[in-house]
Amino acid sequence: MIQPSASSAAAPAIAPQANYVVELRGVTRTYGSGQAAVHALRGVDLAIDQGDFVAVMGPSGSGKSTCMNIIGCLDSPTDGSYLFEGVEVARLSRQQRALLRRYHLGFVFQGYNLLNRTSALENVELPLLYRGVAQRERAASARRALATVGLEDWAHHTPGELSGGQQQRVAIARALVTEPTVILADEPTGNLDTARSREIMELLAALNRGRGITIVMVTHEADMAAYARRVVRFLDGHVESDTRQGEGG
Repeated sequence: MIQPSASSAAAPAIAPQANYVVELRGVTRTYGSGQAAVHALRGVDLAIDQGDFVAVMGPSGSGKSTCMNIIGCLDSPTDGSYLFEGVEVARLSRQQRALLRRYHLGFVFQGYNLLNRTSALENVELPLLYRGVAQRERAASARRALATVGLEDWAHHTPGELSGGQQQRVAIARALVTEPTVILADEPTGNLDTARSREIMELLAALNRGRGITIVMVTHEADMAAYARRVVRFLDGHVESDTRQGEGG
C-alpha cells in the first residue's frame, strides 16, 4: 500500500492484488447536474495488463480524455471503481494519490510542457527535484534518461534550441526518469510532422517492448495507433470496441 510520507525519496510500494495494473469497473463521470449534466463516461469497464501498450481513440467528446484523467488521478469517477495494481484509488488520501502520481505515473503531453529557460537536463531532473532527490543523483538519472531517448549530447540546450521532435523526446525522458509503472501519453505526436511522429512512436514502442513499461496513449491518428498492441475506441462515453493487434509497429 502507498505510504503516507511524502518526504522519502524512495518509491512508495503498492502491493499488487490483481493481474491488472489499471482496472476501471463501471466508471461513470458526470459534470454538472439536471438538464445541464454532461455524462462524459457511462459505465466504463477497462482492464490493462502490466506491459501493455494501449491506444485510446474516439471522436471529440467521446470520453477518452476523461478516462485518461481518471487513470492519471487528475479526476475522480462519479461512480464505479478505479483500481491501480489492485488498490482502490478512491480509498487513498489526497496525499497518497499525489504519491501515486509522483512515483508510479509518467506523463507526456502534446504541448511538451517544458520550462523554456531551463536546459533539457534540468527539465528532466524536475520530477526528481519534487521528490527531494540530491542534485548529483538527479543529474545522473536525468543524463541516463536523455541517453535513452538519444539526446545525451543535447543536455545543456534549452527547448528553444531543440526541434519539436527533440522537445518531445525530452518530455519522454522526463516521464522516464522516475521509472514509472505507467506512462500516460496524451496526443504525443499531435504537434509533429509525419517523420518526427514516427520517431516518437518507435521510441515509445521500443520502451514498451524493451523495458516492459505500460503505455496508455490517446491519439486521433490511426497510423500512430498502429504502433500499439491494443486499440480501445470510445464513443458517447462507452467503450465501443477493444481490439488486440499483435505486437504493434
